[in-house]
Amino acid sequence: MSRTHHWKTRILTVAAAIAMAAGLAPSAAPPATADADTAQAREIAYVADSSSDDVSAIDTRTNTVVALIPVGDTPRGVAVGPDGTRVYVVNNGANTVSVLDTATNTVIDTIPVGDRPVQVAVGSDGTRAYVTNGDDDTVSVIDTIGRTVVATVPVGSAPLGVAATPGGTRVYVVNNGANTVSVLDTATNTVIDTIPVGSFPQGVAVNPEGTRVYVTDFGTNDVSVIDAATNTVIDTIPVGNGPRGVAVNPEGTRAYVTDFESNTVSVIDTTTNTVIDTVTVGVTPAEVAVNSDGSRAYVTNLDSGNVSVIDTTTDTVVGTVPVGNAPVGVAVAPIRTASPQPPIARRPAKVKARVDNIM
Repeated sequence: MSRTHHWKTRILTVAAAIAMAAGLAPSAAPPATADADTAQAREIAYVADSSSDDVSAIDTRTNTVVALIPVGDTPRGVAVGPDGTRVYVVNNGANTVSVLDTATNTVIDTIPVGDRPVQVAVGSDGTRAYVTNGDDDTVSVIDTIGRTVVATVPVGSAPLGVAATPGGTRVYVVNNGANTVSVLDTATNTVIDTIPVGSFPQGVAVNPEGTRVYVTDFGTNDVSVIDAATNTVIDTIPVGNGPRGVAVNPEGTRAYVTDFESNTVSVIDTTTNTVIDTVTVGVTPAEVAVNSDGSRAYVTNLDSGNVSVIDTTTDTVVGTVPVGNAPVGVAVAPIRTASPQPPIARRPAKVKARVDNIM
């Protein structure tokens, strides 16, 4: 199969969907261990179920799904606003972004964007969201107050991953078809630099200081480390096969990379730029997010239909949470409901016999 744009084409079979529907299994894992209950902040991990057309909301204290939120066709990327009140979900098959209210876990608006949107990032002040449009070779800039697109920025071929700097002045866009990263100036909504990286790059994350940018190079099985001051690659870190998602912990000391074709997560020491551990997770891990205190990493396993919960102190999987079909994007937000929510049973899975483009 050609790796142009590296769209992983997967046929979501009727048989698999019917089998899941017949089970009607609750989407709840066993309760988290006592130490996790006492140490963790109360947060929700929002997971885009790309073949179920919904978002699973996981209570991270109990590792149970407490809400299922219907969104648009083939949800992919997920991002949380800085105040935790809004979640933005990219609907790849509908060319829209769903806006979720985290207090009610409901969709409060739907915003049209470009063709085949993939990922989304929210600026540090929460007033702008940036959406990569994979088939348009553009980025849609959304005014999150007015909930409208206020600019469309041409970038490289097949943009996928996107990340904003903590200071809000720059946005880094991974161009999967061009093997580059575009650097956007958020004041002018223009590309001010283009950085060559490895082949078929996919994910991107910026450290909390805004000094380093980490790009997963799917085709070369490594991570490019960019110095944000000079916009140059200063190191390349070998990881597992098919690196895809990447997230940095709140201290900036660790980067977590999903190795899509190795079924592992590579743990990088960002001081030495070396892999210090490898964690086995589910089948085809897609994306990863770290919670607010850095104690847990949440990994979506696309072909397992679940989320692996990693204890970042021991680098071991301490929970596995069943979610919807083909989970992809994940982001963590504080819980805003008045009281802990009980786990829910997943409704019958949709029978979706079609070809979906999976990054």
